Amino acid sequence: MFLFDNKYHTMELHYSELKNNIRRIKLIGKLDLDGVGKIESQFYGYCAGESPRVIVDLSDVEFLASMGIRLLILNAKSVFSRGGRMVLLRPKPEIRNILEVTDIAMIIPIYDGLESAEVVLLA
Repeated sequence: MFLFDNKYHTMELHYSELKNNIRRIKLIGKLDLDGVGKIESQFYGYCAGESPRVIVDLSDVEFLASMGIRLLILNAKSVFSRGGRMVLLRPKPEIRNILEVTDIAMIIPIYDGLESAEVVLLA
């Protein structure tokens, strides 16, 4: 019998609004084909509007596949094209490595602290 930890086999999205109209999207789980399929519409919706300021909290993302990278890039470009900003918050070391190796960090800045992320979005 094969047993495994079931905690991160689904993708969850939690949304909240912070002060100064900053949007926080917290992702939990695996950002793979199935995970992206579960949250893609919600994610796009939370990135909509004029001049959105979005923090994508990756602190509980355990796996990042090409579909997850695509989701981040497409939304960041859309946000930027409407005068907004997007940043990534607290990715785990292995996720940060993927973001840096694929040059996503050049497109979407990465921050380890919420306050520093907020300051950049308000600048």
